[in-house]
Amino acid sequence: MRFHVLTLFPQAFQSPIEHGRLGRASSRELLSIQITDIRAYTHDRHSSADDYQFGGGSGMVLKPEPIFEAAEDVLSGYTEDLRSQIPIILLSPQGQVLNQEMARELANYPALVLICGHYAGVDERVRQNLAAREISIGDYVLTGGELAALVLMDVVARFAPGVVGSSDNVEGDSITSGLLQHPLYTRPAEYRGMEVPEILRSGHHGEIDLWRRRQALSRTLALRPDLLARADLSNSDLDYLQSLGYEPERDLAEDGG
Repeated sequence: MRFHVLTLFPQAFQSPIEHGRLGRASSRELLSIQITDIRAYTHDRHSSADDYQFGGGSGMVLKPEPIFEAAEDVLSGYTEDLRSQIPIILLSPQGQVLNQEMARELANYPALVLICGHYAGVDERVRQNLAAREISIGDYVLTGGELAALVLMDVVARFAPGVVGSSDNVEGDSITSGLLQHPLYTRPAEYRGMEVPEILRSGHHGEIDLWRRRQALSRTLALRPDLLARADLSNSDLDYLQSLGYEPERDLAEDGG
């Protein structure tokens, strides 16, 4: 998996890429992360990558020329066939909100080009004629797209083989599995009077699996009941949820389903 990030602030990526999961995956060549400075593609002596808005208004706007040329330069290293398979993504609060399903889809591309927005936004010609899609990481506004790009890379990278070890670690995550994750415990078995549930120390794997499944179901019902409408639930799951007061038709109606 390759990530190409176009940004005004390359230094914002230095520590996250050198350390942590992304850094380790990069050093093992499981991922490739290339940071491109948009200012390197400006054409005036001040390296101006932004300018005032036509028609007036507060806030500066990122110019189209350096963004187009940076993206074209990054993609020039690929064959024409591969270039057609690499989406250019604008990180923007106006975009489709990132979720786990989208991350799984993005992980199937050979590479992603990520444009980090800044200031009041980017020239509309970038949005209409360069970016294949816009993605937001939530319904709020950041000071720049760098944090959003890091979040997207981290989420997508988890689906790349070898990045987080066993694929079971990914498939069992909250949201990925369709439910919130069951409670997790480790040593010591007792701490300040708080004990690990006996079932987890029993060695009865079938009973442990059932306990974990029911804990995931009850936790999802309590905290994110909206997820249940999309989860793959067995008849046994539904019976258990209904014993806790879950009423599918009512909950779907409340969620706008």
